[in-house]
Amino acid sequence: TVSTMEPKNVKEAMTDPAWIESIQQELLQFKRLDVWVLVHASDNITPLTLKWLFKNKHDEENTIIRNKSRLVVRGYRQEEGIDFEESFTPVARMEAIRIFLAYVAQKSFIVFQMDLKIAFLHGSLK
Repeated sequence: TVSTMEPKNVKEAMTDPAWIESIQQELLQFKRLDVWVLVHASDNITPLTLKWLFKNKHDEENTIIRNKSRLVVRGYRQEEGIDFEESFTPVARMEAIRIFLAYVAQKSFIVFQMDLKIAFLHGSLK
């Protein structure tokens, strides 16, 4: 089932079974892809906080087709020179991948695939 309500926070989302299912699916993706490890925060590190985003996805006729939940990091809490040096998006846009692969094919380059685990607390970004 799909909910027509679009919750503003987790408390509202947890009152609707459709949104609970959406949240569970998002968490299962993190587990399936093995993208995080729970660690203790060091005294000198300020952990970044997370936030849930909830959005109804519509089709061409503006009918709600699914409820989409996303767990995101609040990046605005980072300070340049303290919390990060460089940051990268964890997911590339499909258009960027197509352009990249077309260029690689034209130049006869070799492409290697890598899977990276996302780390929020430990290690410097270099």
